[in-house]
Amino acid sequence: MNLETNKAIARGYLHELVNNGNLAAFDIYLSEDVVFNNSSDAKSQFIARMSAIRTAFPDHHLTIEDQIAEGDRVVTRVTFHGTHHGEFSGLAPTGKAVKYSGIAIDRIANGKVVEMWHLVNTSSLLQQIGDAKPPAPKK
Repeated sequence: MNLETNKAIARGYLHELVNNGNLAAFDIYLSEDVVFNNSSDAKSQFIARMSAIRTAFPDHHLTIEDQIAEGDRVVTRVTFHGTHHGEFSGLAPTGKAVKYSGIAIDRIANGKVVEMWHLVNTSSLLQQIGDAKPPAPKK
């Protein structure tokens, strides 16, 4: 695979799964035995998490800010936007607009994502909907 094809695969699953909520696209872009390196997710848990986010933030959308590919890896920096209209992490809907960032590192083989590392600024999201206090300023 060339680098542009690998980048298109990463863009494809982010667009279909996150922006469109098309969970059936999992099998198009991700291998059946994809490894979630920074979580204990399995396919069913990943799909459940995506569904929970879409329920809590029905207008949830990500924007790809940067994408870099080298070898069989693609790094994608994203910004998420949405409005808190459903329960999230035990928190009642607030109606607040949120914006938070994330980075996805994906390894591509045979036209599918076979390994992924996703880092999302969850603390920023929770602060915006009122579940966590921002860190104290340094003195």
